[in-house]
Amino acid sequence: MVRGARQPQQPRSRLAPRLTGTVEKPPRKRKSRTEFALKEIMSSGGAEDDIPQGERKTVTDFCYLLDKSKQLFNGLRDLPQYGQKQWQSYFGRTFDVYTKLWKFQQQHRLRTSETSYLNEAFSFYSAIRQRSYYSQVNKEDRPELVVKKLRYYARFIVVCLLLNKMDVVKDLVKELSDEIEDYTHRFNTEDQVEWNLVLQEVAAFIEADPVMVLNDDNTIVITSNRLAETGAPLLEQGMIVGQLALADALIIGNCNNQVKFSELTVDMFRMLQALEREPMNLASQMNKPGMQESADKPTRRENPHKYLLYKPTFSQLYTFLAASFKELPANSVLLIYLSATGVFPTGRSDSEGPYDFGGVLTNSNRDIINGDAIHKRNQSHKEMHCLHPGDLYPFTRKPLFIIVDSSNSIAYKNFTNLFGQPLVCLLSPTAYPKALQDQSQRGSLFTLFLNNPLMAFLFVSGLSSMRRGLWEKCQEYLRKINRDIAQLLTHSRSIDQAFLQFFGDEFLRLLLTRFVFCSATMRMHKIFRETRNYPESYPQLPRDETVENPHLQKHILELASILDVRNVFFENTIDDY
Repeated sequence: MVRGARQPQQPRSRLAPRLTGTVEKPPRKRKSRTEFALKEIMSSGGAEDDIPQGERKTVTDFCYLLDKSKQLFNGLRDLPQYGQKQWQSYFGRTFDVYTKLWKFQQQHRLRTSETSYLNEAFSFYSAIRQRSYYSQVNKEDRPELVVKKLRYYARFIVVCLLLNKMDVVKDLVKELSDEIEDYTHRFNTEDQVEWNLVLQEVAAFIEADPVMVLNDDNTIVITSNRLAETGAPLLEQGMIVGQLALADALIIGNCNNQVKFSELTVDMFRMLQALEREPMNLASQMNKPGMQESADKPTRRENPHKYLLYKPTFSQLYTFLAASFKELPANSVLLIYLSATGVFPTGRSDSEGPYDFGGVLTNSNRDIINGDAIHKRNQSHKEMHCLHPGDLYPFTRKPLFIIVDSSNSIAYKNFTNLFGQPLVCLLSPTAYPKALQDQSQRGSLFTLFLNNPLMAFLFVSGLSSMRRGLWEKCQEYLRKINRDIAQLLTHSRSIDQAFLQFFGDEFLRLLLTRFVFCSATMRMHKIFRETRNYPESYPQLPRDETVENPHLQKHILELASILDVRNVFFENTIDDY
């Protein structure tokens, strides 16, 4: 699901889980872990149907090389710790296998944004849990084995979060809590505080949503925010839009004090979900009437490749950006999502160039006080630990779609399209009304609108819970609003053509319609009265035809009426400006 190497250590709990890691070496005459994993993966329901034969062979070959490299490396331990000549041949063989493994990884990127691989990981971890693989660990006086068990739980939780299996997450969190309590009671180790921090992080993460959807028995409904079959508004027949497709996305998180888990902030997680399709089981699709013929076999729907960068340095961010730019296929789009603390210009400048408005913060070793970076320097110099708009200019040689969620997002409004390629920037408000500011730790309101617009609408309307039936009714009405917004954009005579160039891609079309809905809602809301409370874009949208369109305003008031919150919005919005 995620393509991109894990970044060097940033300030974080050293026990925060990762999706990969070493496992305990098995006895030599038993089946290897990879064989066990493959057996569980291939025997899981529907998983095999979703994975082509060629990709399964790639996984098998990789596991073989991985096992071989581990065997040779472990074999080095058995060699005598004296002499020189007897080591040479063994070192050579081990080095050769590791070289093959490295080349294989370069040639076959196994992390391809396919949710089927996450489903495989879920099947594997579920098998471990169902078979009580770690049941004997607590009977042994070996804290290192207990840590392996705790790490297993943490990794399993990450996989379930990414698959939106929140019901399983809650069960795992309870089990992890019990295991940590037992671990801290039995062993007086130095990592007790850090494991409790991991538990607090995941508990805060799963409670970040500001609104609960409830069944009639008051159980919480798990909602999915991935792109469904009917999620994006359909294009009108004969409508001419660009044929660009979203291929790569860089999702960057560097907000201070925001809830996170496993180097994944709430904002990053929400944008990740917004760029995923709802998983489709091809086997069940083939059983539908009229789908038996080979010519009618549904095409595999690809998700865009994604790099997740948590608090990257400028060098790390630029390296991944350059790699993604280099590998971007023809007629494809690169999306950059920036959720980061704003960096503002120091002093006054005689010019107004792409490095004179500040930007967003990248990671450095400087001090952080009350969420603000303290870094004294000559005011005539530009901030070096900042991603300025000008830093992105080289990458505008290809279609670029930028989303900036920051207190200085407005800096990216000062773009210049130097190369004539499609370029759009969606920019968050730079400040929110005081009544909403204390919610920033649970994620940005702007990103929530792009991920789950109905939940964001409920939140700004002062609602914290809703019955499932009413939720589904509002979702249906919101789909109608999205369809009308799409028509407003495509029928506009003064809209910049860059927006329409991106409109052929389902993900980008949905993001654009949600952006317009977000902007229109905030402009109609009674507590959003300052200009800095509103989203902006580059190029600018024609307000009278989009975000201030009377037809759209009427729809928003109708949605508010369904929820009985019409009183928080202005009725005659245009006259109130």
